[in-house]
Amino acid sequence: MTAVPPPPAPAIAIRQLFFTYADGTEALRDISVDIAPRQLFVLFGPARAGKTTLLRLLNRLSDLIGGTRQQGHVRFNGADIFERGVDVTDLRRRIGMVFAMPTPLPGSIRSNLTFGLRMAGMRDAAALEARVEQSLRQAALWDEVKDRLESSAFALSGGQQQRLCLARSLALEPEVIILDNPTSGLDPLSTAAVEESLDALKQRYTIIMVPHSVQQAARVADSAAFLLDGELVEAGPARELFVNPRHKRTEDYISGRFG
Repeated sequence: MTAVPPPPAPAIAIRQLFFTYADGTEALRDISVDIAPRQLFVLFGPARAGKTTLLRLLNRLSDLIGGTRQQGHVRFNGADIFERGVDVTDLRRRIGMVFAMPTPLPGSIRSNLTFGLRMAGMRDAAALEARVEQSLRQAALWDEVKDRLESSAFALSGGQQQRLCLARSLALEPEVIILDNPTSGLDPLSTAAVEESLDALKQRYTIIMVPHSVQQAARVADSAAFLLDGELVEAGPARELFVNPRHKRTEDYISGRFG
């Protein structure tokens, strides 16, 4: 009888995570969940469920908010990201984040992609150009912009700007990509282009995403977690969670009874 191989160790393991804002709002309560490597993991739920708060904790953007309190653990490749001595700059390179609204930098398409690389110490022109092309190809943008890399990033459409921001994160070769509602405000064609890019990227990267809708979550997710009022209601494989949820609150939200 052939032995079944054990499941891979989680890329990120969250254990008993609590987070409270300065005004006393308890945004997360006792969150524990594993995120497998090289999958698209979706966090979904209504507004103020704690989704964006959890995303920002994963690469410690939460450090930029004063007066907060947190407890619990987030282990990335086995190491707790909140331990003293963690290089937060390096952590944010390894766990890149793309926000809901496209945020291109002033300047050309090329300079948007090389800025972070130069800040990281890359100077070789050939290596920079190779990384520019690689990241644009990964974000499914290369064919659309390869002949105008010196054009302003602000001249791109909204969907192209969002894919440029994704490429900018990919240029730094992260291990995890965090996406906070990356198709918000995009037209259906641009949304489809971003989703197609993500389907290819999850072969190489762990992707954690807050989707635009339940329908998008069901469409793109390998695994998913439903958050409500700062609590994790349930998590599991998307094919099970969206078809046969274990909890009535999940079923009610997916079916549109609230939210």
